[in-house]
Amino acid sequence: MMTDAVDRILAQWEEARPDLDCRPMGIFGRISRAGRLFGSRMEQVFEKEGLSTVEFDILATLRRSQAPLTPTQLYQTLMLSSGAMSTRIDQLVKRGLLQRQASDEDRRSNRVALTEAGRHLIDTTLEAHVENQHRMASALDSDEQHQLAGLLRKLMTDEQR
Repeated sequence: MMTDAVDRILAQWEEARPDLDCRPMGIFGRISRAGRLFGSRMEQVFEKEGLSTVEFDILATLRRSQAPLTPTQLYQTLMLSSGAMSTRIDQLVKRGLLQRQASDEDRRSNRVALTEAGRHLIDTTLEAHVENQHRMASALDSDEQHQLAGLLRKLMTDEQR
């Protein structure tokens, strides 16, 4: 049987506090470690294209929406503050990746859209990102990937209650 650092930690807790059932530490310890490890590997792909994770998320949100969005829609989707979103949008506009479009309904409002350069960059980066994720998940076969996704979905759905 394979063991990892979390197994060693659990064994230490079993020794130090045999009265506690620390099995959930195995789940959340691995989720936390996986998040840091795989997050770092994903950031490397974004950095190669000159993007931060947040910038990738903004461009990807606009790309999958396939329509311009308001800054409010973007920051609510990405869980950023309105000020942080405005700063990021301004930077992406200056880089020629986004453009602001005045709203027909409200002159005080605007929408944000990808430019051709922004669309090209997110499509290229997205392809590298998906390839990277396939590589990271390759230790699991297709059925195992499906099972893990289902278990994590169940865990997250329960957590949201």
